[in-house]
Amino acid sequence: MNRVVAMILAGGASERLSILSAERAKPAVPFGGKYRIIDFSLSNCVNSGIYNVAVLTQYNPRSLTQHIGIGRPWDLDRATGGVVLLQPFLSRSTRDWYKGTADAVYQNLYFIEDQRVDEVLILSGDHIYTMRYDHMISTHRTRRADVTVAVTEVPLSEVSRFGIITLDHNEHVISFQEKPKTAKSNLASMGIYVFDKSVLVNCLEEYAQREGGHDFGHDILPEIIGKHKVYGYRYRGYWRDVGTVESYWQANMDLIVDLPDLNLYDPAAEIRTVHRDKPPAKLGLNAQISRSLVSNGAIINGRVEGSVISPSVFIEDGAVVTDSIIFDDTTVGRGAVVDRSIVDKQVWISPGCYIGYGDDLAPNKEEPENLNAGITIVGKGARIPGDVKIGRNCKIGCWVEGADFPSKVIPSGESVASKAPRRHPL
Repeated sequence: MNRVVAMILAGGASERLSILSAERAKPAVPFGGKYRIIDFSLSNCVNSGIYNVAVLTQYNPRSLTQHIGIGRPWDLDRATGGVVLLQPFLSRSTRDWYKGTADAVYQNLYFIEDQRVDEVLILSGDHIYTMRYDHMISTHRTRRADVTVAVTEVPLSEVSRFGIITLDHNEHVISFQEKPKTAKSNLASMGIYVFDKSVLVNCLEEYAQREGGHDFGHDILPEIIGKHKVYGYRYRGYWRDVGTVESYWQANMDLIVDLPDLNLYDPAAEIRTVHRDKPPAKLGLNAQISRSLVSNGAIINGRVEGSVISPSVFIEDGAVVTDSIIFDDTTVGRGAVVDRSIVDKQVWISPGCYIGYGDDLAPNKEEPENLNAGITIVGKGARIPGDVKIGRNCKIGCWVEGADFPSKVIPSGESVASKAPRRHPL
């Protein structure tokens, strides 16, 4: 695989993840207690023997840049190849912010043209899955394809969320529909493409000569069907686009059950990440834990059920956490309850609080399209005062403090925002 360069698209803002991506790029959002979302794409590359990787960043790149560093956890700190971070830049030419996935790669064609490679592997940095890209690339070469698109089956009821591809009996791509209301096929594009280098360069140079869209799926792929040899590559393992609060929550919950296609303990498909020195998890005398993931450095004195607990989380005596995701360095105070919620880093939940209270599932008034599955989210650095009850589909902003809460009860669908100036994102 030394004749392949991987381009990981990691610049998206992802408003659909609400405040979880307010201060970080979507691929940098913590996942599964100890990982970041981008760890899956990076690990898939090295597990496939691909050590020439470029990460295209843009939105709030600081935490993503710090996380990747020189790529040592993924064995990408190499003199030849390795990982490089590419950011949009302004110069005397026409460079500008990336306008879409295709535009992001086009603005970095100089990098691709400098690579002594035969194929370019284009990936999204915000999906959860384990995949051997070398198998896909070998199939691409055997077929003498110009372009290969990874596809996976999704329920027919969900085709409107994806780009849907139809294949003929030889696995040629014969049609592509972007998020159709109904479709005869249920093969969704995974946003994973193998291009012959010369074909990619020609396609993007042609794209640059005209006005129009800026995405591979929506704009480039439909145009090259029939012009080039485009094949599908069927993937039958676990894959989830964690682009919504509900899908992100569900992907974390999937880690708790025994899914053969999502096995974090398989050494052949190891998901690598930055390992920070933490002491072992500590369970107190009254701790009760079931169906959960608990990371190093966590101290559990209360009850945890069906939840993902990140490093250095402190759950005090009498506290109850159910069906929730708790990010690093958060404290859940004595007697507090957190139910079906996502709580970001460095949050302080005071004693007696109840996060995810009641049965009212009214959508969030500010973000009804993002917060409507009964999941309440609490932003980074928030401090929840004692005995506050927060309902379902609520949004508690980053860095809120006691003075920001209008009352002791925040009804379902409401939001609380900080009145202080916004802090610099980390």
